[in-house]
Amino acid sequence: MDELDKQDKRIAAILNEDEPPEVTYETLRKYVTHLRANIVLPCSLTGIEDFDWEERYVIGGGDKKEYEKLKKTRPSYTDVFSLLSFSDDVDEMYGIFVKVKRASDKKQFTLPLADLEVIDINSSNFQLVNDFSVWFVNNS
Repeated sequence: MDELDKQDKRIAAILNEDEPPEVTYETLRKYVTHLRANIVLPCSLTGIEDFDWEERYVIGGGDKKEYEKLKKTRPSYTDVFSLLSFSDDVDEMYGIFVKVKRASDKKQFTLPLADLEVIDINSSNFQLVNDFSVWFVNNS
């Protein structure tokens, strides 16, 4: 069995299905309950790729000085965050929201979990968050 099949089986088991279902409000509620029960804190996260607001600065066309100024008040995909909690709100477009604290200045943000990855790839948290992100992106 290849790694994708194993991942599909893990995801389906979390959601009490034979195969990974589509993303719905109900499946997101089940998934957040599972994550709350299984994520071990502390959990350090960073961005998978540039956040929506950063795209024009990362890809090109945005002013570098303006970007550096905005990064002081907005979360950046290059930041390191500590997971604080899971929001009670879920959204079929953005998924599960998490409350995080930026390591560098302690500013707090609420971000979509699917935009983040666990830094420690050897942590059990890595697989939990990665499985969620893969399921969310592929089944939305």
